[in-house]
Amino acid sequence: QVQLVESGGGLVQAGGSLRLSCAASGRTFSSYAMGWFRQAPGKEREFVATISSGGGRIYYADSVKGRFTISRDNAKNTVYLQMNILKPEDTAVYYCASGPGRPVATMPLYDYWGQGTQVTVSS
Repeated sequence: QVQLVESGGGLVQAGGSLRLSCAASGRTFSSYAMGWFRQAPGKEREFVATISSGGGRIYYADSVKGRFTISRDNAKNTVYLQMNILKPEDTAVYYCASGPGRPVATMPLYDYWGQGTQVTVSS
């Protein structure tokens, strides 16, 4: 019943920026942590960032610290991922996910996933 819809992906040159959005419906959005994950061609899906239900606790993968920012607007049932100083290695399909009571990096703890949005960074 829970639906997550990502938007904002696209093609950008290295050093550029993109902002991804994930709009949620079907559950009490403000009660759950949210996360962003990505999967590059030929690689396993990996953790990117997570944020607690109230936005007070945030964790990032080491590969994106200092460049990416996760945020949420509970009034709009939306979570965001601001991506700056993008690198070719950031190229991947990015997925929004929800479900855990606490912000975690472990994929099996997320119950619901969006369809994904493609981010391509050219060199």
